[in-house]
Amino acid sequence: MSRPFPASAKSKSTASAFARLCHAAFAIFALQLAAVIASVTAADAATYAWMSGDGGTAVRSTAPGDVTLASRIPPPPGFTRTPAAAGSFASWLRGLPMKPDGAPVLLHTGVKKMRQDVHTAVVDIDTGPRDLQQCADAIMRLRAEWLWSSGRRNEIGFNYTDGRRRSFSSTGKSDYRAFRKYMDLVFAYAGTYSLERELKPVAAADIAIGDVFIKGGFPGHAVLVADMAVDATGQKRFLLLQSYMPAQEIHVLKNPAAGAERGTATATGSPWYETPLSYPFVTPEWTFPDQSLKRWP
Repeated sequence: MSRPFPASAKSKSTASAFARLCHAAFAIFALQLAAVIASVTAADAATYAWMSGDGGTAVRSTAPGDVTLASRIPPPPGFTRTPAAAGSFASWLRGLPMKPDGAPVLLHTGVKKMRQDVHTAVVDIDTGPRDLQQCADAIMRLRAEWLWSSGRRNEIGFNYTDGRRRSFSSTGKSDYRAFRKYMDLVFAYAGTYSLERELKPVAAADIAIGDVFIKGGFPGHAVLVADMAVDATGQKRFLLLQSYMPAQEIHVLKNPAAGAERGTATATGSPWYETPLSYPFVTPEWTFPDQSLKRWP
């Protein structure tokens, strides 16, 4: 008959086995967590292709999934965000990744924009090194990026200023690097003049996410309705995105009227614009005339 282990030996053996079990469980958990993070990162990169830096066109300044437009800017008190179908342009815009709170707007050269009092937040997307991605260009970029992420690449196409239409499919390419080169070509040959003619008029009362305030010309300007909230009475509030001249980072505009009501101009103005709309429609760096609200066909 073998001699039984002393009680102390049994305790040490049990503790050792428990430690090995905990270590194994932790290792499995770590692997599962890494897989989840990897899948989320991959999903974000697929939805916002520039996040991965594929094609050498973008290097993100924040981690994927950190802060989105919707999480950075809450709706006004008493308002809730309007419904947006999964995969829609509205839902995609709300998920745009943002640069850290308080980030300045940078020009395409990396220098700070002269006016830093007109924005609430900055979208974390590359501008490109050339003076190309200005106002209408930034709106076309966002629209095309959404179509790219939605697998609708054959629908990516824009009219040039001379009226000709140039589609991405006509390039015969299918990779993201080629897509960005195509967009730079669009930026060079299209603008507010062509985009205004490509979009369709929409009644001010029917304003929705994805609509565009635009005045075509040389120069002209355009801003994008990027989010919307509504209260119990049906009153709407909306956010605007813009780039400007020279090419600069896309940013969320403040509402100069909200700041002016408190005697602070745009320094601390709310980013939420009110309805019903009244014209001329004033934004920090451009005033839009009547019937300037348009929609993608």
